[in-house]
Amino acid sequence: MQTFYQPRHAIRHPSGLQLNPTRMQRRVLEDQVELWWFREPRRSLLCYCASVALVLGLGLGGVGLLSTTDSLSGEWRLGVGTTLCLLALAVLLKQLLSSAVQDMNCVRSRHRIDQLKSGGRADPALMLAVGLAVTLCGAVLLCVATIGSQGRDGEEMLVSSLVLMAAGAGMSLAVAGYAAILYFKRRREQRRRVALRMSRARRPGGRTVRVFSVSEGQMSQAMRETSSSRTSLI
Repeated sequence: MQTFYQPRHAIRHPSGLQLNPTRMQRRVLEDQVELWWFREPRRSLLCYCASVALVLGLGLGGVGLLSTTDSLSGEWRLGVGTTLCLLALAVLLKQLLSSAVQDMNCVRSRHRIDQLKSGGRADPALMLAVGLAVTLCGAVLLCVATIGSQGRDGEEMLVSSLVLMAAGAGMSLAVAGYAAILYFKRRREQRRRVALRMSRARRPGGRTVRVFSVSEGQMSQAMRETSSSRTSLI
């Protein structure tokens, strides 16, 4: 009540209610849609480099197998090479789609941008799917090599299947480790935010919070004093 009866020039706003220019500038920058694509440059660069390496590895492996298909016994080379080339094309199309959507600026949703941008949610999911597909392709090739084929072609199938299974398993484990690191990092940030909020709640504006408790006896005593004062007044 004393604040309302003070003159305007004497009213002082609490320090917590003052507008921070740095915070205002940060909020204005966060509202810019163009900047949502570059919020996490390290993660974006890591996923982009991984995608480029994946495209090169799958493409070179597929082209190498297709180029050595020269006889009827090389049908497995044709199938595995085509599969690797299609997987490389899928990763490349995802990167091209993200670049096209970013250049056209046709997406205004933060959730969609977090999925489509380089380093978003779509990249680990796509890499995990590619890793599982490569592992499955190697397992099928291993079964074919152990069942029917013999001689030099069978040995080449066996080596190729082992290489594919190792590459696919390594890719899947790398994506799983990446997801685990992001999960623990997110949990740590949440805990830090909760701790910061609790500390701010305990000390709002750097001032101590005082809590007054009124018991039933004090309330009855106050009512009696008020009634006695009214009686004496009458």
